[in-house]
Amino acid sequence: MTALEIFAIICAVLGVIGSVAPGLPGPPLSWVGLLLVFFAGNRGECEPVTGTFLLVWLGITTLVTILDYVIPGWFAKKTGGHKEASWGAIIGLFAGMFLTPIGMMAGALLGAFIGEFVFAKQDAPSSVKAAIGAFLGFIFGTGIKLVASGIMMFYVFKFIL
Repeated sequence: MTALEIFAIICAVLGVIGSVAPGLPGPPLSWVGLLLVFFAGNRGECEPVTGTFLLVWLGITTLVTILDYVIPGWFAKKTGGHKEASWGAIIGLFAGMFLTPIGMMAGALLGAFIGEFVFAKQDAPSSVKAAIGAFLGFIFGTGIKLVASGIMMFYVFKFIL
């Protein structure tokens, strides 16, 4: 096994971990793992990694990364929250990302609640509903990151082994 293949596996595993851990960009790390496999060359019986394959996964990685920051606010809005709740969820998510994943969840919840309650001047039950929407959005965003990173990790192992 070459050094590129070892680093590809490390990036793929860190990508899956980074899908739930703050501070690690999960899907981009997984994509770097695919890129390293491309440069390492093909080893197994399967088709080699192609440029088209890499570009498709780069597009998926970019989309998933963007959606991860947009979805909590969108869910907050869909559950009756106003733009203040959406912005609060996004700001809270960013503030919480320096803490544990629990900090990110709490940040999105608290940010949506404060945005809705204080700035949109809504009552507490409406603000709680918007906060729950933001939380569900966070869970959904984390889920799509995990799925994308997991699939890329599968491909890294498939192309190496």
